[in-house]
Amino acid sequence: MTVDLAGFNEATTTEARDLLLSCLAVPRWADAVLAARPYADRESLLDTAAKAADPLTDDEVHRAIADHPRIGEKPAGQGTSADWSRSEQSGVDDQAAAEFRAANAAYEARFGWVYLVCASGRSGAELLADLKSRMDNDPAEEIGVAGRELSKIAVLRLGKAVA
Repeated sequence: MTVDLAGFNEATTTEARDLLLSCLAVPRWADAVLAARPYADRESLLDTAAKAADPLTDDEVHRAIADHPRIGEKPAGQGTSADWSRSEQSGVDDQAAAEFRAANAAYEARFGWVYLVCASGRSGAELLADLKSRMDNDPAEEIGVAGRELSKIAVLRLGKAVA
């Protein structure tokens, strides 16, 4: 779903909330963004969205990660979120995807959750280097990094959804 700012401001609470949850599956965040409607301009909307996601709780990060495919895997299903994931991971070619299978397994064994990064505009090699550099983080530090990446993804997606 793509709307203009007026459409977002005038959408029913259910419609706007659904759009927000497709950007970031965190109800508290969606409700905070909704509570500030109407927005005078797109910049105010995106600024509010970024602030509402800073920081995400560990539980919110884990919930939102569950809505994201592994880097290098093709997103399952149809819909806005899957379409965005396919677009965001367009820099990951088949060779990089093969390398990610092993790297993702090592990351998940270390931390217990899927590696999450704002992949938009980045190559597979850049993303793989990022994953490897984060392997030395302790779990508390890494969940914070994942939360900041989710925030970036949410704002990017919201910027696409509200033109």
